[in-house]
Amino acid sequence: MIEQDTIRLLRECDAGVKMGVASIDDVLAYVSNPDLKQNLSSAKNNHITLKDEIQHLLEQYHDDGKEPPAMAKGMSWLKTNVKLVLNESDQTIADLMTDGCNMGVKSLRKYLNEYKAADEASKDIAKKLILLEEQLITNIKKFL
Repeated sequence: MIEQDTIRLLRECDAGVKMGVASIDDVLAYVSNPDLKQNLSSAKNNHITLKDEIQHLLEQYHDDGKEPPAMAKGMSWLKTNVKLVLNESDQTIADLMTDGCNMGVKSLRKYLNEYKAADEASKDIAKKLILLEEQLITNIKKFL
């Protein structure tokens, strides 16, 4: 049970961190404020570092991880592009990123509760990802 929950939690973290990187990539070219761009770039780099940690742990369990669901990725891309066509501003970008981070935090907390038997290393990874998302929200609030 421990190994199963550990792998499942790591897979969800893997999908979440990939979704975060893709979402930042989707908006980065539209950012005009250098401070917002720096915050997003830094968050992206932190997500990539955590992604590498997740991959290392998944490899120990001989698991390939998980891609974000295609529907979620598609809907996120569509929402981002529609909102940016209607209002290409740093405020719109901060709003989109805040919504995405909140959804990520909510999902990760749900998975932490669902996969209680997961080992401490995978729980720590999930908590690190939650902290990254919450930190990004804090850092970009001033752009809302």
